[in-house]
Amino acid sequence: MAGRRPARPVRPGRPGRPVLQGKVAVVTGAARGVGELLARKLSARGATVALVGLEEEQLKQVGERLHGESAHWYADVTDHEAMGRVAREVSDRFGRVDIVVANAGVASGGPFAESDPETWRRVIEVNLVGGANTGRAFLPALLASRGYFLQIASLAAIAPAPMMTAYCASKSGVEAFAHGLRCEVGHRGVGVGVAYLSWTDTDMVRGADRDEVMREMRQKLPWPSNLTYPLGPAVDRIVTGIERRAPHVYGQWWLRGMQGVRGYLPGLLATVGKREIRRMEPRLAGVGRGLVGAGGEADEAGRTQRH
Repeated sequence: MAGRRPARPVRPGRPGRPVLQGKVAVVTGAARGVGELLARKLSARGATVALVGLEEEQLKQVGERLHGESAHWYADVTDHEAMGRVAREVSDRFGRVDIVVANAGVASGGPFAESDPETWRRVIEVNLVGGANTGRAFLPALLASRGYFLQIASLAAIAPAPMMTAYCASKSGVEAFAHGLRCEVGHRGVGVGVAYLSWTDTDMVRGADRDEVMREMRQKLPWPSNLTYPLGPAVDRIVTGIERRAPHVYGQWWLRGMQGVRGYLPGLLATVGKREIRRMEPRLAGVGRGLVGAGGEADEAGRTQRH
């Protein structure tokens, strides 16, 4: 019937009960982008949401827009002691943790040879070490609830590209981390998933596109990896993956097919990349000196304050 809202998915054996109703979900990097919209959609499906990030005022505003109970925590995911404190406080506040989404991430671009070592390392620390710190901090609670841990990865884990060495290395790392963790905790009832997203319309991607060379390089990637995709449908796919406790979640429909050909992609990208880098070489000086997007700016501001 036109205008009728679709029914929520239900867990087998529990007729009429929404899958996420009453669950407690933790989302890192929740101040904007994927994390912010994911928090809203989880809340709309009945979950209590714990928001974690570096932008305290932004987190507060996100919490005010949620449908049900929530709270926010200011924490740097690279600080394992801070994340341990957050995990204890979330458990104390809500009594349990059922879902943890390691979403916090930053990116930089440009030639590796000219990259700033501190910026390059920070991408690895936030994306890879931060994901592991999140898993380590919340694993006791997930073991108690037989919960689900979702690591946000990227197309960059499947198809590493030039001018993005730190980001690709970090996302390949988190993919391997999550796969290994799944093997260790699956027998104890904890599900572990990896979510893959291509270029999705977020502050991070828009920030990268402000650089003309980076934007042009991306447009030279093979279709459909050269397109920017809307945020909403990608996050809807992530929510469905969480409801299903899926081991693999694909933010764009075609990413699933990339798994079967990923062994060929480095060679293909090397051929395309070598040609394009040679063509653009006179324009590469000064490209990608810092973290991109509003989230990158917030991370750099937070580090300045902490130091």
